[in-house]
Amino acid sequence: MGDPLKRFCEASREALRADPGPEGREVVRKLVEALVSDPEFVSAYVGPDAPIGKRTLYQDPELGFVVLGYNQDKPHKSPPHDHGASWAIYAQISAHTDMALYERAEGNGPGPAKISLGRSYRLNPGEAGLYDGPEIHAIDYPAGARYVRVTGADLDHVPRLRYDPATGQASVIASASAS
Repeated sequence: MGDPLKRFCEASREALRADPGPEGREVVRKLVEALVSDPEFVSAYVGPDAPIGKRTLYQDPELGFVVLGYNQDKPHKSPPHDHGASWAIYAQISAHTDMALYERAEGNGPGPAKISLGRSYRLNPGEAGLYDGPEIHAIDYPAGARYVRVTGADLDHVPRLRYDPATGQASVIASASAS
């Protein structure tokens, strides 16, 4: 049947060509949920013996979406952040990721930014969540977490914001890391 990552990327490209909006991204979310449940994919790309840290598995030359694999050996909690004009799908392979979604009460762009927790939930293995563009969220995972993140663009080239609830300020993220 061929490489599961290649099949996923082809199906995602078709879905996003047909509808680059929310419905197309929801199709991709379901596709990535199936991908992280595929033992062949996990073994080949994000199994327990995969390199530690973040790896780019694929970047689409036409549509720009990026597939990243993560094998985390240490726990991590990010501050609240967004993905700017890009979307992101997180899909859990092992352990879990606690997701927190925030609402911005005032302000726009960098500077004063009052945010409040809207809802939180846990992504367990085989589950995927879609975060559309400026949705503010934070992630928290234990050591041993493995997951895939698909972004609509290379986040190194997308202006994004990090939020500090203690100071009520939003600042531009200088690199691909929200930390």
